[in-house]
Amino acid sequence: MIPKLHYISQGASPKEHLENIQKACSSGAELVQLNIHNISEKKYLKFANEAREITSHFQTRLILKDHYKIAKQVKADGVHLENTDFCATTALEHLYTWQIIGGTANTLQDCESLISKKVDYITLSPFRVSSNEDNESKVLGVNGFSLIVDALKTETPIIGAGSITTDDVTGILETGISGVAVSEEITRNFDSIKLFNKLLSASSIDEQRHTF
Repeated sequence: MIPKLHYISQGASPKEHLENIQKACSSGAELVQLNIHNISEKKYLKFANEAREITSHFQTRLILKDHYKIAKQVKADGVHLENTDFCATTALEHLYTWQIIGGTANTLQDCESLISKKVDYITLSPFRVSSNEDNESKVLGVNGFSLIVDALKTETPIIGAGSITTDDVTGILETGISGVAVSEEITRNFDSIKLFNKLLSASSIDEQRHTF
């Protein structure tokens, strides 16, 4: 099972990323993604190990972005491939069988490509434009999410991302999206994790009813 809420770490420095991961874990996050950029592989390994220690303490899942070899080394729970230079098939060969792989998509074709490579989940993005990133990808919104999910008809969990707030969750879930990946809203207020979890778990009641 892929958790319905993913916290994408934020911070002005690697140390701040780790502090925010700790806050997210202690506030009830089930999965966090280490999102540190522009540091050497040696330093990344150090911070990935520290993130693994924090998340293990809270029994929270840890996903590393793109660094699949380090994900294996630190025994992270998986890897998220945002960089299209990395192929999920190649990453799969490097990982333990229990580690999960996710990938970022913006179009129906992106999703189909990732599904053919046997990813465990897809992050569909962006829901809306982020103030912090140069976004060249097409903004999808509720309509874009709905069109892609309807066309896919897949059992692979689709996670919505891109400046999502608690106000957006109900509308996003109605499109058939499985969950959300959030960075800014949670970093601003870690207590929002409880509300995100409440909104997301409300969606699973009907699904559970049908499985009996």
